[in-house]
Amino acid sequence: MTSLHLPAWLSDPARPTLVMGILNITPDSFSDGGQFAAADAALKHAEAMVADGADWIDVGAESTRPGSARVSADEQLARLKPLLGELRKRVPVILSIDTTLAAVAEAALDGGFDVVNDISAGRDDAGILSLVARRSVPMILMHMQGEPATMQKAPHYQNVTDEVAGFLRQRLSAAESAGVDAGKVLLDPGIGFGKTTEHSLRLLHDLPMLADLGRPLVVGTSRKRFIQSVTGESAESGRPFGTAATVAWAASHGAAIVRVHDVKPMSQVVKMVRAIAEAWSL
Repeated sequence: MTSLHLPAWLSDPARPTLVMGILNITPDSFSDGGQFAAADAALKHAEAMVADGADWIDVGAESTRPGSARVSADEQLARLKPLLGELRKRVPVILSIDTTLAAVAEAALDGGFDVVNDISAGRDDAGILSLVARRSVPMILMHMQGEPATMQKAPHYQNVTDEVAGFLRQRLSAAESAGVDAGKVLLDPGIGFGKTTEHSLRLLHDLPMLADLGRPLVVGTSRKRFIQSVTGESAESGRPFGTAATVAWAASHGAAIVRVHDVKPMSQVVKMVRAIAEAWSL
């Protein structure tokens, strides 16, 4: 899938689940920090993910792992600059920039990116909403309780699904008020972002309720710590089996996009889920 097909996919109620490959160009991301900080390594990894079945590449120049410090726009831009233009030439898929800052998002859009992925849902920098409105591009709004540095310190909810749904509904309204086309907004419940294991499991269980918000859902569970709490898989292992289970669940319960590190096996998981779902027509 190329970026030229994105508007049609967004408006299709029967849209297939897409596989979003993660490209962290950071020295300190929780799972692969430093592996793709060099431009050549990043470009080769993006090409490899596309060859492995990625429909979408999400590029982040700031780690948002639990306990991480925020990174300035200047530092993010310095990390991103070598990829601008070049990544668009190399990969014929959707490109999103994972940032909360308007200056970084604008540079990425100027460099051939298609989508803005904001984990703060437009709260960190109000200018990002006006940028998205002005450029008329799709945007992902994510739920996060607290900040990356503190979000895993005793997160608390009365009803996690209701509160996450209410937050996403409110941020969608705020984006619309800023001129963003609601038809181009995607929503992310923020698995592991200010959530305990129980919160993340409940949100996965309740994905159909979140899908009722009427916008495509992005679900990112890949390699996350809550998986280890259930399966015992270590961070060093990449938590492949727990990740595969959550990807299969998400793809069969309303996720429009699954965000993953290991594109080849997870794209196979998504293909298998799709084949089972479509078996009635065989």
